[in-house]
Amino acid sequence: MITAAELRAIPLFDKVDEDDLADLAARGVEVAFAPGDELWEQNLPADDWFVLLDGRVELVRTVGYEEMLLGVLDAPGRWAGGFRAWDDAAVYLATGRAAAAGRVLRVPAEALKAWTNDWNPFGAHLIQGVFRTARTVESAARQREALVALGTLAAGLAHELNNPAAAATRAVDALGEACDRLVSTVGRLASSSISAGQLVRLDALRRELAGGQEGGESDPLALADREEALSDWLADHGVEREWVLAPALAAAGVDVDWCQRAAADLGGALDAGLSWLVDTLGVTTLLAEVKESTHRVSDLVGAVKSYSQLDRAALQQTVVTEGLESTLVVLKHRIPPGVEVRRDYAPDVPRIEAIAGELNQVWTNLVVNALDAMGETGTLRLSTRAERDGVLVEVGDTGTWASPQARDRAFEPFFTTKGVGQGTGLGLDISRRIVSGRHRGEITIDVRPGETVLRVWLPRQHDPARP
Repeated sequence: MITAAELRAIPLFDKVDEDDLADLAARGVEVAFAPGDELWEQNLPADDWFVLLDGRVELVRTVGYEEMLLGVLDAPGRWAGGFRAWDDAAVYLATGRAAAAGRVLRVPAEALKAWTNDWNPFGAHLIQGVFRTARTVESAARQREALVALGTLAAGLAHELNNPAAAATRAVDALGEACDRLVSTVGRLASSSISAGQLVRLDALRRELAGGQEGGESDPLALADREEALSDWLADHGVEREWVLAPALAAAGVDVDWCQRAAADLGGALDAGLSWLVDTLGVTTLLAEVKESTHRVSDLVGAVKSYSQLDRAALQQTVVTEGLESTLVVLKHRIPPGVEVRRDYAPDVPRIEAIAGELNQVWTNLVVNALDAMGETGTLRLSTRAERDGVLVEVGDTGTWASPQARDRAFEPFFTTKGVGQGTGLGLDISRRIVSGRHRGEITIDVRPGETVLRVWLPRQHDPARP
């Protein structure tokens, strides 16, 4: 057991009197270690305070597939951890790994808090205030980031919903007018003494044109020639309003031969029959527009539902490509026409057990960063493939948002390469916390000439205790 006399030899405790040193020694325990021993582990709760007595301990942080040496405890009195004495959410920022045999004094965070309160209440109050202030600032910044993300989502959804909703509204208004015209045309058709047989043959001719509306003439010049030919034919056969009927018939795929057959079947009811046909085709076209518009609205709502995961359990079997695609739908308004989106999804990617809503937040942060880096032109590359016992997702862009020098700081809280007012520096930090802390995965950045790639590896099974 360590004594107060041994602690007195350490410069860290120069200003502490004998009774307080004895109290601290009684609250802690001496721990011996050998080379290679891990005294504490990155991202786990910082429940203990470690003071080096002798030996050497390296502070190693794992970022993606690489380990980064952040610092070294190489002199008696160097310390690490214990942050939970003042912050209930604090974790170890790196792993403490012994490089040479030695000893540490380990004091539980609660005991450290009680000791500092007894030894120097004012100093303990200041330390707690610093931690609380830092946490408040970080919380406020994260809240702002969340509000910005929510605003982006709402603006994107409103933008994407506006076009199909407006199209559906216009089609419904036009549909009301078209139905009124159709009712009037039916009256004209009835007054022309058309027989039941003629009506049946007219309907058969209409059904011939069912496919023409979808696969009509795509060449504008050929369509104009057909329209002119139809207009001349209709005028020659005494059809009124040929300038109105000809464009609609031409767009539906009608030619002069079809008109000849219609004239043979309808006789004196040709004018009323063609008017009924055009009005019927108009109603059908407008109904198709309403169907397409409302279907688009439904798809957008489904994409947002998938993105937010509001109707699903938090932890679930997840297909990462679905999250990537729903993210692209939500952010479609942010993608400039000059940015090409390339998808490279491997067919053998397994489902993973994950919190899908949180992963979608990761994809949003990575895609938004990529778009901001590229500006108006570039290539956004999304790829997935099976790797190890999990899935590797890559988000690459041809922009220049990060430099090789910024790579080592990219995941630090509040670090940003964007201009003032354009970013909080929390997007990648939040992504790192979700990937590494919540899913025990890995996130790395690779800055190379012509492309910046964010790689996210996620394990197939969600194990909160996984190292």
